Formats: sequence, C-alpha cells, structure tokens
Amino acid sequence: MFFEFRQYRIKDGRRDEWVKFMEEEIIPFQISQGMVVVGSFTGETEPDLYIWIRRFDSEEQRVALYKAVYESEKWLTVIKPIIDTMLDRSRVVVTRIVPTSKSVIR
Repeated sequence: MFFEFRQYRIKDGRRDEWVKFMEEEIIPFQISQGMVVVGSFTGETEPDLYIWIRRFDSEEQRVALYKAVYESEKWLTVIKPIIDTMLDRSRVVVTRIVPTSKSVIR
C-alpha cells in the first residue's frame, strides 16, 4: 500500500472555488470510479495551497484507477477543462509515500 500526497497551487486567489469544485465534483467522481481519498486540506498560511491524499493498494490498482478516471469522457470533456482554469499545473507536486508501522493512516 502507498499514498499520493498531492500539493497543488491554485490560480488567482480562486482556492475557495477550487475546494468547492474538488469536494462537490472531483472527489465524488473519483470515489465513484474506485479511488480512495484519505483527506483534503488547505494551507493555513499559504492562500494558494491545496493538498489531498489518495491511497492505493498496489501499483497495478493505481494504473487501473488512473485509466478509469483520467481517460473517461466525463473527465476529458467536463472536469479537466474546468481544472485548467484554476490549477497552476506547473507547480503540482506529487509525492508517493508509504506509512510507517506506527502511522495511524493506513
């Protein structure tokens, strides 16, 4: 098992709009496709920072879920065009992390 710790920078002070879109559209859609979303966060002192964490059981599962989500018609025609107006893709940082034996998140 591993997690993706995804750090995004949101354009033009649109973080509140971004969070609403994530929590009402993106996260529910991804969950409907089988993704496990562990958490959704904003930076306390960084007004453009948004972080979310997803969990995968294996690399094979991650590949299958990426395909189900990112190659879907809904993603390509509805969700992605909206994302492109708010997300600074050049500053996205995705870190794969593995929980230690004492980690509460599993």
